[in-house]
Amino acid sequence: MYRRVLKPALFRLDAEDAHHLTLRALGAASRVPAWPGAARRILVPADPRLTQTLWGRAFASPVGLAAGLDKNGEAVPAFAALGFGFLEVGTVTPLGQPGNDRPRLFRLPDDGALINRMGFNNGGAEALRARLAALPTRTAPVWVNIGKNKATPNEAAVEDYRACVRTLYEVADGFVVNVSSPNTPGLRALQAAGDLADLVRDVGEEVEAGRVRTARRAPPVLVKLAPDLHPADFEASVGAVLEAGADGLIVSNTTLGRAGLTHPHREQAGGLSGRPLTERSTALVRDAYRLTRGRVPIVGVGGIFTPEDAYAKIRAGASLIEVYTALIYEGPRLPMRLNRGLAALLERDGLRNVAEAVGVEA
Repeated sequence: MYRRVLKPALFRLDAEDAHHLTLRALGAASRVPAWPGAARRILVPADPRLTQTLWGRAFASPVGLAAGLDKNGEAVPAFAALGFGFLEVGTVTPLGQPGNDRPRLFRLPDDGALINRMGFNNGGAEALRARLAALPTRTAPVWVNIGKNKATPNEAAVEDYRACVRTLYEVADGFVVNVSSPNTPGLRALQAAGDLADLVRDVGEEVEAGRVRTARRAPPVLVKLAPDLHPADFEASVGAVLEAGADGLIVSNTTLGRAGLTHPHREQAGGLSGRPLTERSTALVRDAYRLTRGRVPIVGVGGIFTPEDAYAKIRAGASLIEVYTALIYEGPRLPMRLNRGLAALLERDGLRNVAEAVGVEA
């Protein structure tokens, strides 16, 4: 139904208008009593082959929703019902901000890609805290991707990240430090090893302060890196993240590269996601796994459309994977299809669970 009816209708709309319409529909579905939980039980049957425990938390599936799709946590129950093992909301900033001028989201159907220059448009940390706190139940872990406000200079950026942690500590199952979006001026400069290490330490200190204040188990802190770093800079950034005590890596964010694109929108400014990143992001997952020697979990992101795409990232070293662009093109059955396909691939290879596949081809 999605490919035959809904997708053609949505693709006739402006990309961002279609996005907001879909979120409103999912938000409405999230408020239907008992529906999200019942749907999840049907779409996410317990499969021990897909279950992992990471950072002391159970993940029913390695398939997650990447940040950017539900920035304000408007449809968490509905997304969980689709079969995701975890969800990443945000990017959120301390204060709400409108982001960049429209148009700022572009489809490239011929390339299976999106280009966005949203600019961290979101309602702010307080609004997200209230929305997550109001959830009656939580059937999958919810991570919060945090960033700095556009008006905040880099030398004061750490205070924005700390403010997000303070505000959201009690409702976040994990924090993702976003220093790799190409759409906030100067943000990627924070990936430099020295600056990144200092930022991660400060975020870690704020998380520890939250743990002491609330007696709640500390959520993991992950760092999301860009795919455009020079190999030496990527290695240095990974080393800095480990040294500073981060609990994991997300590899990778969108790219500024445009190689091989055919659609006229290739000239648009912003970050590119989707199929053009498939091989590049998998290679970076492999590099990160080798550099970390498997000491922290890695989340693989970029161009995952099929179970084979997801499995390749897992075998390269990703314990978890996330999707965004493929969901736009493939529709709401994608998580279920990835889950079933991964289970079949594990069975084909004689592996008892997904953890046994992590890094076997690194």
